[in-house]
Amino acid sequence: MDQFASEPPVERRVGEALREADETLAVAESCTGGLVGSLVTDVPGSSDYFDRSLVTYSYDAKRAELAVPRETLDEHGAVSAHVARAMARAVRDTADTDWGVATTGVAGPGGGTEATPVGTVFVGVAHAAPWGTLESGCAVTRHEFDGDRRAVKEQIARCALSELEAAVAERQEV
Repeated sequence: MDQFASEPPVERRVGEALREADETLAVAESCTGGLVGSLVTDVPGSSDYFDRSLVTYSYDAKRAELAVPRETLDEHGAVSAHVARAMARAVRDTADTDWGVATTGVAGPGGGTEATPVGTVFVGVAHAAPWGTLESGCAVTRHEFDGDRRAVKEQIARCALSELEAAVAERQEV
């Protein structure tokens, strides 16, 4: 038996943490195609803390909806820490939420390279601190997941929510 079987799913835990902190969330998704937002809104009452999820799959969508700079996309490519950071910050700021989460990666089965194999993802988690504190920030992590396209997307979405959960908990300890 799975030792975590009795533990609530991450989408419920992150929702409880956001509600307890009285904080809000917006998501910018590329490779997950809306799955992060779908998981969040599977939880009853998520409208208390969830604002929006933007699916910005193409370069054009990233530029139009999130103002990810053309130069960043040209220099680093969509699957990069630089783009994940820009996406997370932009969705946080355009939605005027406390938290912004972004996913950008290669779900497969094609599209991977030696440097960025299928299953690679960058997850960005951005927090907005009160104005004037200079404490707003964004952390980006790189992961590689195995499996078919659906399995990779699921792992990415749950990873993004786990990282958000950890970041919210860390902010609560401060």
